[in-house]
Amino acid sequence: MILVLLFLQTLLILGLQRSRLNNKRAKRALSKNQTELEARIAERTDRLNLANQQLQDEVAHHQATEILLRETQDYLNSIINAMPSVLIGVTPEGKVTHWNTAAELSTGLPPNQALGKTLVDIYPNLPISMDTIARTIQTGVPYLNESLQEGKGSSARYTDLSIYPLIAVQAVGAVIRMDDITMRVRIENMMIQNEKMMSLGELAAGMAHEINNPLSAVLHGVQNIQRRTSLDLEQNHHVAEELGVKLDVLHRYLEERRVLSFLDDIREAGERSMHIVSNMLEFSRGSSHPHDQFDLARVIRHTLELSDNALNLQEEKRPELITELEDALPPVMGSAAEIQQVILNLLRNAMQAFYADPPNRPPVIWLRAFVDRGSAVLQIEDNGPGMPEEVRRHIFEPFFTTKDVGQGTGLGLSVSYFIVTEHHSGTIEVDSLLGEGTCFTIRLPLADHTEHHRTSNPLSSGPTS
Repeated sequence: MILVLLFLQTLLILGLQRSRLNNKRAKRALSKNQTELEARIAERTDRLNLANQQLQDEVAHHQATEILLRETQDYLNSIINAMPSVLIGVTPEGKVTHWNTAAELSTGLPPNQALGKTLVDIYPNLPISMDTIARTIQTGVPYLNESLQEGKGSSARYTDLSIYPLIAVQAVGAVIRMDDITMRVRIENMMIQNEKMMSLGELAAGMAHEINNPLSAVLHGVQNIQRRTSLDLEQNHHVAEELGVKLDVLHRYLEERRVLSFLDDIREAGERSMHIVSNMLEFSRGSSHPHDQFDLARVIRHTLELSDNALNLQEEKRPELITELEDALPPVMGSAAEIQQVILNLLRNAMQAFYADPPNRPPVIWLRAFVDRGSAVLQIEDNGPGMPEEVRRHIFEPFFTTKDVGQGTGLGLSVSYFIVTEHHSGTIEVDSLLGEGTCFTIRLPLADHTEHHRTSNPLSSGPTS
């Protein structure tokens, strides 16, 4: 029995010892696993920290890039909006993708009301069709249309229109650009007109000398014939008696055969030719009248006093002349005689327009004088038949006339243009509407620009041409 107990005790001790050893081995394995796990956690933490840092760096880089892109976009928008050109971006379907400040000023439509809308709906007056835009995008060839005219007369505006195809991976469409070139066109027309005046001046100088010599001989010969056939000169009677000819009989013969009338016609034609040559010479010489200060209102009144005889006005066809002269007009620098000639030329053209195409209303001519922006302004306006645009564009060109052959030389308005622009450093413009009337506006420099500087026309009665 004791032996059994000892055996059992020994087995129990051995079991406890084995259990203790297993426990030690388990603790060592657990400790090792814990150490390895901690190392892995530390390694994983390091990798996460590195990835997190890289992510933060990437986010910061993207933020910096976004800020840079936003600043670049704002800068480009500022440049585009600062341009005077109208810039409109459109898709192939005609939807607006960009609308700069110039487009807003031109249409009165802000970008938030234009973007995403169809171009033809918000800009119906645009002088291009959607087919043209689509064709430009499809072909990739820019489209250009120069000097598009809008309006007539002095209020006409001119525009250059371009369409540039925009082809990219994420942007397919076009950019429409419009530039206001009104001032350039006016300067070009002025330069062309001045070149014509200079060319005519050179031509006139040569022609005048060539024509004056034979013309003077013709007029001198006619005067001698009239003088030597006159019954008033005693010497003519003596020579006729010596030759056995009765001067009064000869004179009756000349009258009967209308020889004296033919001589009068030759003299009148020669004097008219001399007047034409004189007008032509205005282009080849400088101002023949001294420049000084003069009263424009007084010149206008004096011209109207002379107009009946100078223009051969008939009472039954005389239009109503209305003067609207600003009080206390400052003196103008120039030649009163030349300005009077210009006024007479313009009045003559208005009268001839009334006679050629009588209006269905009483004919009226307004003469206005006022100060505007440091210049004296003279307006001569009528309610006559007006003129078409193709005539208005050429009205100041030398030898251009709408009158029948023999009725006009086409130099009257050219001389007026030359006097105003070359002799007085002023401007002359014409505004006309067919069937409503014509208005000539002349600007002349004041003798003193500093005393009078106004911005509006206080005289506005009469029809607007």
